[in-house]
Amino acid sequence: MQPLAERMRPVTLDAYIGQSHLVGPKAVLRQAVEAGRIPSFILWGPPGTGKTTLANLIARTLNVPFYTLSAISAGVKDIRETIDTAKKQRFFNSPSPILFIDEIHRFSKSQQDSLLGAVEQGIVILIGATTENPSFEVIPALLSRCQVYILKPLEKNELTEMVNRALVQDEFLKTQPITVSEYEALLQLSGGDGRKLYNALELVANARRPGENLDITNSLVLQKVQQNIALYDKGGEAHYDIISAFIKSIRGSDPNAAVYWLARMLEGGEDIEFIARRLLILASEDIGLANPNGLLMASTCFQAIRAVGLPEARIILSQTAIYLATSPKSNSAYQAINDAQALVQKTGSPPVPLHLRNAPTKLMKQLDYGKAYGYAHDHAGNFIEQEFLPEILSGTRLFDPQENPAEEKIRERLRAQWAERYGY
Repeated sequence: MQPLAERMRPVTLDAYIGQSHLVGPKAVLRQAVEAGRIPSFILWGPPGTGKTTLANLIARTLNVPFYTLSAISAGVKDIRETIDTAKKQRFFNSPSPILFIDEIHRFSKSQQDSLLGAVEQGIVILIGATTENPSFEVIPALLSRCQVYILKPLEKNELTEMVNRALVQDEFLKTQPITVSEYEALLQLSGGDGRKLYNALELVANARRPGENLDITNSLVLQKVQQNIALYDKGGEAHYDIISAFIKSIRGSDPNAAVYWLARMLEGGEDIEFIARRLLILASEDIGLANPNGLLMASTCFQAIRAVGLPEARIILSQTAIYLATSPKSNSAYQAINDAQALVQKTGSPPVPLHLRNAPTKLMKQLDYGKAYGYAHDHAGNFIEQEFLPEILSGTRLFDPQENPAEEKIRERLRAQWAERYGY
């Protein structure tokens, strides 16, 4: 017999539970489906929130061919063969076939590149599913051709409805004398994951003895399920909440909390490379120029844990987390690039000043490319004051040193070199 989660998979959008902001009445994705024209899109959310089910239901509703590939097993050859097959099944003015790719964040750049042409030409409608932030895991060229829809962990009322529906609709459970007097333990252990909820319900139901009327209570659930379902789900809501608590503890300079949340992740089986990558980002975003060695430490940590693996990697992660937590903090580099990008978006692309342009040809030199450029190393202190920004941005200050010993030294140097900009 199939698992309960498979038996209870809905076959219509109306039977789909959750994600009302996407598929409820007049919601954006529901309207697109009802209009018969959907864009390529990526479903981003924790496991058990209905990504695969939703993709299947959309294909069923539109009555179009549905192809599915797993990023774990499919290669570029598989993608191209699937696209060729989809191309042959297209009919004039009919919706394009749907290509569903589970765990699209696991695709390499070359695998994602192989999708671009088919998506752009409308040969297929791409639906990708991912538990990771698409901004980091999907190449910009593909991401720009897709909408991103965020799926939320299921709410308590939605999970409760799933339990009740299973008890009256499932071919096996509806024949059993089962009632639920307490839902809290089931809901808590599910963590907003519908698949985990059904696994827990099925585990409890299967423990019923012949002839017994089974009443599901919190204590019964904890007794039967707690040992079987991890309290930390490295793909679910805890994955996001605990890494957030870990990063915020380091940013807040609390080494005790940092190692506690690190231990929670390690005990829950979190991917150590995921932890190390977040430390790399934090070392620049939150420590930055206050202690440039923080980035070196985080980079060395990432390489070291790859070399040794668990269990020894936990010591390296602990050392790095404590070092970063107790380091002085600064987000000046983070703020500078944010402000610079905002300025570029606001001002567009003013021309590069002539004295800064490259002059590899005689014509360019005749046009004064590179003329009057001052080579810093020809001057005292390896510095000569000149304008390095476009004329309309002259005098703009994007970097502001913060109050820590390392950046105070930077501030004094900038004051000596750029008196008008940093004279305060």
